[in-house]
Amino acid sequence: MRRISRITVAGAATASLALALSACGGTSTESSSESKGDKGLAIAYDVGGKGDQSFNDAAYAGLEQAQKEFGYETQDVEPTEGETDADKQQRLESLAKQGYNPVVGVGYAYAAAVKGAAEKFPDTTFGIVDDSTVEATNVADLVFSEEEASYLAGVAAAKSTKTNVVGFVGGVDIPLIHKFQAGFEQGVKDTNSKAKVISQYLTQTAEEGGFSSPDKGKTAAEGQIEKKADVVYAAAGLSGQGVIEAAAANKVWAIGVDSDQYKQEALAKYKDSILTSAMKDVAKAVYNLAKSVEDGKPETGIVRGDLKTGEVSLSNSNPKFADNAELQEAIETAKEKIINGEIKVKSS
Repeated sequence: MRRISRITVAGAATASLALALSACGGTSTESSSESKGDKGLAIAYDVGGKGDQSFNDAAYAGLEQAQKEFGYETQDVEPTEGETDADKQQRLESLAKQGYNPVVGVGYAYAAAVKGAAEKFPDTTFGIVDDSTVEATNVADLVFSEEEASYLAGVAAAKSTKTNVVGFVGGVDIPLIHKFQAGFEQGVKDTNSKAKVISQYLTQTAEEGGFSSPDKGKTAAEGQIEKKADVVYAAAGLSGQGVIEAAAANKVWAIGVDSDQYKQEALAKYKDSILTSAMKDVAKAVYNLAKSVEDGKPETGIVRGDLKTGEVSLSNSNPKFADNAELQEAIETAKEKIINGEIKVKSS
C-alpha cells in the first residue's frame, strides 16, 4: 500500500514544475492540493550527475528497480552548477510537493537540504546517501562501511603489484573519501609490507570539480604511474573515468569504485584494465527505502551497509581477477577476518 498522506501540485502547476525540474535541476510553485498517491521514488543527483558510471548511476539503478517492481511514476533530477543548499532544498521540496515519496538526495552535500525539506514535509520520507548527521523521524541516513571494501581493494592491489608501488586517487579531500583511503592503505600494508601507497586528492572542495573532472583524474593517475604505480584505485566519482583511461593507456591495473565499473558500457574499451571495483550497493539501499515506504513501514535513522550485510564488496566480473585462486583466497580470508572482528579497519 502507498502511504495515504501526501501533498502535491495539480494541473498546470504540475506540468510547469516538471518542466522546471528537468530544465534547471529544481524549482517549485506553492500548492497544497491532495495527491492521488500514485507517485513513488524520486532521486536528486550529486555532482557528476547521471552517467557518471559510478555513484549516481548506482542510485538510478535502484530507482529503475523500484519503478519496475511497483509500477509507479518516478523522477530523477540533475544538479546545477554552483548551486547552494537552498537550491538543493527547493529541489527536494518540489519533488515532495508533486507527491513523490520517498525523496532521496544522492550524496552528503544534501544534508542541510534534506533536513530542511523533511521539516516542511513530515508525511514524506526522505533519504540521504553517504551522510549520517540528519536526525529526523522521516529521514533515512543511507550509509556504508566503504573502508571495508577498500581494505579488500588494498589486498587485491598488494597481491597484484609487480613494482610494489600502488596509487590512490581521491576526488575531494573530505572525511568520506578518507574512509576509502584509510581502508585501502591498511589493506595494502597488511598484505605486503614492502608495498608503497601514493595517495593524492584532486581538489579540496567538490565545487572545484574533484568528483566531476575526468581530466583531473587522468593527470593524477599519470603522475602516479610515472612513479611506478602499477595498480591505481580511484574514489573520485566521474573523475575516476580519467584514472581508468590512464591505467589502460599505460597497461597497468585500475580499481573502480561504487559500481562494478568493468560492466559499465561507457568504460567498455577500458574494461580489460579494470582489475575489480570496490562496490557499495547504493542501488539496493535506494530500492530498500522505496520498498519500505511501499510496505507502509518507512526506514528511518541510520541504515548501514557493510561486508556482513553484503552491501559492500569487491566485484568479480574480470575473469583475470575471478580466476586467480591465490588472490581470491587472500581476499576471502581478509573478508572473514573483518566480519568476525579479527581485523579492525580504520576509517580515517
